Formats: sequence, C-alpha cells, structure tokens
Amino acid sequence: MKSYGDVKMVLYGTLVNAVFIIIGSLLGLFFTKIPERYKETVMHGIGLAVILIGLQMAFETEVIIVVLLSLLTGAIIGEWLHLEEGLNRLGSWIGSKFTTKNSDFSIAQGFVTASLIFVIGAMSVIGALDSGLRGDHEILITKGVIDGFVGLVLTTTLGFGVIFSVIPVLLYQGAIALLATQIDQWLPAAFLNGMIVELTAVGGLLILAIGLNLLKITQIRIGNLLPSIATVGIIYYIYQLM
Repeated sequence: MKSYGDVKMVLYGTLVNAVFIIIGSLLGLFFTKIPERYKETVMHGIGLAVILIGLQMAFETEVIIVVLLSLLTGAIIGEWLHLEEGLNRLGSWIGSKFTTKNSDFSIAQGFVTASLIFVIGAMSVIGALDSGLRGDHEILITKGVIDGFVGLVLTTTLGFGVIFSVIPVLLYQGAIALLATQIDQWLPAAFLNGMIVELTAVGGLLILAIGLNLLKITQIRIGNLLPSIATVGIIYYIYQLM
C-alpha cells in the first residue's frame, strides 16, 4: 500500500497544475472591467487557438473508425444521461453560492467551458500517465503554466466560474495518475500507446468543438460527447481483437 508521501508525489504535477489555474483565474478577476470589444476579440483569439490545437490532436489518429465509433457511442450515452444539463446544473448550483459583477456570462458557462478546455486533451492524459508511471511531472507543470494563462484570459470574459474548473482537473488528472501506478500491470505497452493516440484524436475533436462554440459558429452539446473519452478505450480494445 502506498504511503501518504508516495501518493502526494504521484499527484504533485496535478496539484501544481491546479495551483496555476487558481492563480491565473484570480488574476483574471482584476481585468474584468476592460472594454467589451477587447474581451470579444480576445475570446475570438482563444477560440481560433483552441481550434488549431484540436485539429493538431485530431490528425494524430491512426484508426479513424475507432474515433468515429467512440464519438457515436459517447454521444448516445451522453444524451441518454443528459450530461450537458447535469454540468450546467452543477455550474448553476455553484453559481448560486457566489456572485459576480458586470459579467455577461453565468458562472455555469465559465465552469463548464473552462473545465472542458483544461480537462480534455493529450496533455491531461499523457501528463497524468507520466506522473503515475514514471514520476515525471514536467508535462503537467508545463500544462499548468498554459492553463494559468488561459484561465486568466477566460476569467476576464466568462467570469468567476472559471476558477471552479480546478475541481474536475484535480479529480480527472489525479485519478489517471493514481491509476497509472498500476496500469502497466494490466495493459501491454503497445496497446496503451495505441489507445493514447486514438484518445488524443477524440479529445482533439472535442477541443475543436469547444473552439467552434467559443466563436459562436456552433452550439455543440460537448458535455454529451464526453463519454467518448471513456468509450475509446473499449472500442480500441475490440478493434485490436478483430
């Protein structure tokens, strides 16, 4: 059984990532009064950058059918569970405990949007796996710096709700890091590497959807697509058996 110190070291990268998000979000609160046209243009810039990141990740796929089936099954599960509505209710509940001033966006929107940006992606998964498998936290610390800056900018436009995205980041990355300490005993390295590639591609498409929503080009219910992050492992396993 791992000691408290061992667990703390496994979670070190995740904790640093969370601290950067909190600092960035708090700093963003001081810039909420900037003119609306600046906020709008900055958000457009973020949206474009997020789209680029999503495309880069999506193009890494080696088995497009796995990506497609993962999104289809994930969408069915997400719609059945009404995940998008659940995330919005959670954000609204959090928002009811706090107040924001001069914000055009609800705390729920800030919470959900920031959570999806910070949680979905290769750096979250690969960084957490590195923390658990090798005790290497460099990827998550780098991600933390990026998330802190993005959190600052998002807070100026989406409000105080952004800071609460630290909760899913801690739970998601922390769980992967802890699981990774045992995962090499269950899965062959070749299978794990292949699955991460397809997971990265699925995550990239979800990040692309976030960018499109930020630019108000679409209104994709991204929350209802989140189960595809889990189903990709099952679909990839079945594909390997064929």
